[in-house]
Amino acid sequence: MPIVLRLDVMLARRKVRSNVLARAIGITDANLSLLKSGKVKGVKLETLDAICDFLDCQPGDILEYQPEQPPDTAEQDIKRAG
Repeated sequence: MPIVLRLDVMLARRKVRSNVLARAIGITDANLSLLKSGKVKGVKLETLDAICDFLDCQPGDILEYQPEQPPDTAEQDIKRAG
């Protein structure tokens, strides 16, 4: 997925435990774990707002765009490196 949620980084910077954030924003520990692992298709803006409010950060502090490489480009990179 080209957009990655870097929630672990911000939690570490703010010295906040996952379960504390989950309770503060009103989601389960399991759902926060799914967000942290990237196993979700999307994030509600309401949830993103609550995360940013609690952690005192901007969406860009926890969201990162990583463009996907086309399969043949990735293969060419491997061949060049090898």
